[in-house]
Amino acid sequence: MNIQPLLEALELQEQAARALADDLREQIDGLQNRLREAETHLEHLAITCTTVTSLADRLPAAAPDLPEHPDYPRILAAFNHATGPIRARDVCQALGHELLPKNAEGTRAKLKRLVRLGILIQADTGSFARKP
Repeated sequence: MNIQPLLEALELQEQAARALADDLREQIDGLQNRLREAETHLEHLAITCTTVTSLADRLPAAAPDLPEHPDYPRILAAFNHATGPIRARDVCQALGHELLPKNAEGTRAKLKRLVRLGILIQADTGSFARKP
């Protein structure tokens, strides 16, 4: 019996298995490099997150969005110049509106909206101030 063809077939299979093993080792090496890069990136992200979180309390709070009406920035400007609480009637005058009940009530409604947004506080009944 001639075993030479069998040995040649086994050698071909061995070469194929060796080539597959070599290819898999290269893939594993590449994946290990990618894994190290991903882990390094994760460490950098964690450091960045820790840094940002520790600095967050030092950043000024973002001002809430004002309603879209031209009176709101002017109302806040009036409070920037005030030394204490202001009544709705005084704000109405600062805006240049006539001192009619409808204008005073409209201004009071805007002031109360700013209170709900957390920009102003209602100091006393009818008077408002900037939030400290």
